Amino acid sequence: MKRFALIGAAGYIADRHMKAIKETGNQLVCATDKFDVMGRIDSYFPDAEFFLEIENLDKYMDDLRRNGKPIDIVSICTPNYMHPSHIRFALRNGADAICEKPLVIYPRDMHIIKDIEGETGKKVFTVLQLRYHKTILDLKKKIEVTGSDMFDVDLSYITTRGSWYQKSWKGDVEKSGGVATNIGIHFFDMITWIFGKVKENIVHSYTPTKAAGYLQLEKARVRWFLSVDAEDLPKEAVEKGKRTYRSITVNGEEVEFSEGFTDLHTETYRQILSGNGFGIDDARESIELTDFVRNTKPLGLVGDYHPFLKK
Repeated sequence: MKRFALIGAAGYIADRHMKAIKETGNQLVCATDKFDVMGRIDSYFPDAEFFLEIENLDKYMDDLRRNGKPIDIVSICTPNYMHPSHIRFALRNGADAICEKPLVIYPRDMHIIKDIEGETGKKVFTVLQLRYHKTILDLKKKIEVTGSDMFDVDLSYITTRGSWYQKSWKGDVEKSGGVATNIGIHFFDMITWIFGKVKENIVHSYTPTKAAGYLQLEKARVRWFLSVDAEDLPKEAVEKGKRTYRSITVNGEEVEFSEGFTDLHTETYRQILSGNGFGIDDARESIELTDFVRNTKPLGLVGDYHPFLKK
């Protein structure tokens, strides 16, 4: 049984991490968050210690270590911009870290964390749960055995958000990394994992609410579109009353993966605890990709752009 601490326990995604810790037969010893409405923890670990300040968590973990009961792993579920400091916190406290995506916003932070891994002998893992989705695994196998060496891919993801979004840290590009990082990082990881590294990266549009571009990968030509704006929903989604739309087509054939997300965090934990899991080097391609998108001047409607941009 591993002993866990959790930072960002009141966040939306923390529930999946608590569930994963529970379902893999481990113990959440302590947690922290500035938000103090923490009833959710009672469903999983009602005896866990809880702190409103990370400084008090630091002291508690130090006391545990001095008494021969150290924390083994720190789970990090905080806003994107806090990840580098909380990863350092975990490693410097003698624990491994499991960090939500994106692992970091800026590529330079990966190099620093890599150095700290070497100094401490501890390791950081990131959550790339789509790599465990059955449909995505089947697609990867299909691509690997096919005779074709180049595929045409269209990626569309619209997950609508209200006015709160731009007023929160998610709407602050310095804190979230912008829309391509915040909602797109797992899709970019997925397509580069399947189709290979980036050879060319073109940005057609980039605003606070949407982004679109073209990627030339080793095995694919990818047109992508991401948005949090309800106005971008296609007609078929609106008619069904849906506020989220995701679509991936490969050579014109739809890849259906709207289901099967329920237990992916638990599988992520299971793999990490069994000696597998994904680390800094696995996350590198998608982090560098989104950093380029965020810092590149959009070209507008030229070249091979995503058809949703015509709206």
